[in-house]
Amino acid sequence: MTRPADDDRLLRLSLVAVWLVTAVVSIVELDGQSRRVLAEAGIASPPWLVQLLIVGGAAADLLVGLALWWRPGRASYLAALGLLLLMTAVATGLQPALWLHPLGPLLKNLPIAALLWHLYRRAVP
Repeated sequence: MTRPADDDRLLRLSLVAVWLVTAVVSIVELDGQSRRVLAEAGIASPPWLVQLLIVGGAAADLLVGLALWWRPGRASYLAALGLLLLMTAVATGLQPALWLHPLGPLLKNLPIAALLWHLYRRAVP
């Protein structure tokens, strides 16, 4: 039987993986899927803006992933939750149909938010 602290660590590390892998994939796919997602939302130019949005989003993901990994606690959980809510709101505004996508690119944010809230509540103030 595992202890609650071990379970929380596993949950936290799974979230670290989500943010870090998302950051890497965004950059690897800079000229592929990342640009297509923005183009489908009507943001295709100027090219410098598209690149800034992708790299900026990837940098935010990277910072949150590293914070969750190296400095777990209430501040990092709130930062992650804030970024998640901001990106979800922006994505909803740009492409509300993503809520109906069969792979759930926005719907998955609901359990992630619940995990972050759980970890926030259990963290030492």
